[in-house]
Amino acid sequence: MFRTWFERFLFGCRFLLTPLYFILAISLLALLAKSGIHVYELVSHLSQLSDETVLLSVLGIVDMTLSASLVVIVFISGYTNFVAPVEMRPDDGRPHWIAEIDFGELKLKLMASIVAISAIKLLEGFMDIARESDRELAWLVGIHMTFVVSAVLLAVADRLGHRSRTTPNHRLPAVEGD
Repeated sequence: MFRTWFERFLFGCRFLLTPLYFILAISLLALLAKSGIHVYELVSHLSQLSDETVLLSVLGIVDMTLSASLVVIVFISGYTNFVAPVEMRPDDGRPHWIAEIDFGELKLKLMASIVAISAIKLLEGFMDIARESDRELAWLVGIHMTFVVSAVLLAVADRLGHRSRTTPNHRLPAVEGD
């Protein structure tokens, strides 16, 4: 009896994740506001900015867009995987693939987004090479390569895990007359 109650309690605690996913959704407003500030500063000073500075500003907006997309993937697929399934209807206009991401796919999408964000930071560093020290650039490259290697290893591990779960038993069929 205690075990049943305890298991129900633990399983019910998954709903404690709901406010965290809600807070993540609200955090999109901060990313949107920060992107708006970047665009305002870019447009208001456009005539005084060099091409490289404009490109760096645009890369900053791309970075925030990728971060916002990452947040959306986390809160929708996290809610669906850990709290409750999201009901999808054929003509509701929702991207159905988000609610169908399993935990393995979620990890890979997160790592791919982190690698993309890291690549943008690295590109920003190389675009502003006059202001970056060799040490800072080396750190950017090292961190980016760490994310790339981690993503590749995670993908390989996930693929091997799927293969071992889906590989049928390779026994030879029995021959009649044996």
